[in-house]
Amino acid sequence: MAQELPLLVIGAGPYGLSLAGHAIERSIPTTVVGRPMSFWRDHMPAGMFLRSDVDWHLDAAQTHTLRAFLDQRRIRAEEVDPVPIALFMEYVDWFARSKNITVRDAQVRRLTHDGDRFEAELDSGETLQAKRVVVAPGIASFRTVPTWADTVPAARVAHTFDAVRFEDYAGQRVLIVGGRQSAYEWAALIAEHGAARVDVVHRHETPRFAQGDWRFVDELMANTLAHSGWWRRLPAAERDSIGRRFWEAGRLTLEHWLVPRLDRPNVHRWRRAAVAEAIEEPASGELNVRLSIGLRVAVDRVVLATGYRADIARLPWLEGVLDRVRVSEGFPELDEGFQTSLPGLYMTGFVATRDFGPFFGFVRATPVSSALIVEDLLRSIGG
Repeated sequence: MAQELPLLVIGAGPYGLSLAGHAIERSIPTTVVGRPMSFWRDHMPAGMFLRSDVDWHLDAAQTHTLRAFLDQRRIRAEEVDPVPIALFMEYVDWFARSKNITVRDAQVRRLTHDGDRFEAELDSGETLQAKRVVVAPGIASFRTVPTWADTVPAARVAHTFDAVRFEDYAGQRVLIVGGRQSAYEWAALIAEHGAARVDVVHRHETPRFAQGDWRFVDELMANTLAHSGWWRRLPAAERDSIGRRFWEAGRLTLEHWLVPRLDRPNVHRWRRAAVAEAIEEPASGELNVRLSIGLRVAVDRVVLATGYRADIARLPWLEGVLDRVRVSEGFPELDEGFQTSLPGLYMTGFVATRDFGPFFGFVRATPVSSALIVEDLLRSIGG
C-alpha cells in the first residue's frame, strides 16, 4: 500500500504554490502535483504585462513577497510599472525555492475517495494516497466559446488561451472578439508582430483607458481574513456593489499603457457590435464575418477573447468524487475554510469566487486563501 500523504495539492499555479509554501512553513508536509505554472508559461504571451502592481504576491507570511524579490535583485519597485510577466515568473520560481516547494511534474488522471482517504492516479502511473487534498485548478479548463465559432474551421479560430504565438499572425487579417484587457492587449501584440489588419469587435462601448487602481481590494482581503465567511454574509446589495466595482476596475477600465500601442492605422475597433455569422467562402477560402451592425469583414484568423466560466464538471479527473461534492451553477459549495461537502477536499482560486468573492480570480487573493485553508487544516489535524 502506498504511503499516505498528510496533504496533497493538485495544481501548481499561483494558488497551489502559495498554499504549499504556507503549509510547509506551518509544518504540514505537502506534496504538489501539476505542471508548474503551466498556464502562465504556455498560454500567456511572453510580451504580456500584468495589471497588478508589485504589492501583489504569493506569500501568506508576508516574507517572500515580490518586493522582497526585487530588493534581492536590486531592482527599484517604483521602476517596475507595469510588471512584465517574465519578471513575475522569475519571482514565482524564487518563491518556490525559498519555501522549499517540490512539484511533481505530472497530471492527475483520476481522484477517488474510499470513505477514509483520497487516491490520486497520475499520468506517470504512480498512485498517491492522502488524507486531505486541496484542488487549485486555475482557469485553463473553463474557456468559453460562442456557438457561432463552431462554423469556423478549427485551424482558423483560437481562444486567447491558445493564441500566444503571435509570429503566426504576421501578414494576416485578424478578428478579435471581445473588449476587455486580453482582447486589446492581444490586438496590440498581434499588430506589433506584423499583422496586416486587426479588427476588435465587442458588444459594449469602448472601454476607458486609465491608470489602474486596485487599492480598494486591500480592505476586502482584510475583511475576508478577519471575519469568517465574510463575503457570503454580506447583504446581496453589498456583494453586487463590490461586483460592480470589480467590473468597473477590471472590465470597463483597461490599462493606460495600451493606448500608444493601439494607435496604428491597421487596428480597427467596432463597438456595440457582435458576430452574427462567420462563413468560409468555398471559392476563395476567405473567411467572411458578418457583424450585427451590418458590416462584413474579410479575415484570415479569428481570436476569441471571450473569457472563462467556472464549471468543475469540466475537470474529468474529478469524476470519481463529484457525486459527493455539492455544486451550484458550476461552482463547488465551500465552507469558511474552502472545504467542499466532501470532508478533506478543499478547492480554491477561480472556483471559489462564488463563496469568497470576485477577488479570488486574481493573484492578490492567494495569500488570503492560503492563510484560511492552512488554519482550517491545522484545526482538522489537531482535532
